[in-house]
Amino acid sequence: KVEEVLTDGRRIITFRNGTKKEISADKSMTTISFFNGDVKKIMPDQRVIYYYADAQATHTAYPDGLEVLQFPNNQIEKHYPDGTQEIVFPDHTVKCLYSDGFKETFFPDGTVVKVEKNGDKIVVFSNGQKEIHTVQFKRREYPDGTVKTVYCNGRQETKYSTGRVRIKDKEGNVILDKK
Repeated sequence: KVEEVLTDGRRIITFRNGTKKEISADKSMTTISFFNGDVKKIMPDQRVIYYYADAQATHTAYPDGLEVLQFPNNQIEKHYPDGTQEIVFPDHTVKCLYSDGFKETFFPDGTVVKVEKNGDKIVVFSNGQKEIHTVQFKRREYPDGTVKTVYCNGRQETKYSTGRVRIKDKEGNVILDKK
């Protein structure tokens, strides 16, 4: 290795493989430029910023444990110390993955999808409709109070806001229509 001390106090160490390490005069910042194009910076506030040249991605690790990844397509991922992950996609969709297995996704149109650890899913649409998916049924609730449920055995049940109830068997035949 070759070590240079510059007049401003910076030190530059060059290794045989082409990697260069630059240390600021006050030793508060270090930049390592690797032979493959990757760059690692250790900042005065103890953040570590690593740029992956091949992937064109940046990984920033904060002293409090937060890690942020930025990708060339503008996707950003935040990994929190408690295990929570937040992913912001290029279309501004935001997905939150919690350490207990719960997931939430917020879409730009206002739709929100929540998935429980057991797989149950609730979809709240921007138009006020709501869908619930479980292993037993799929249900859609409308703003006017109408509720349509399709059970896993194929039976369909619609309860209208007027009080009318219609039940169909798995073939779609009406077996009850009470007004």
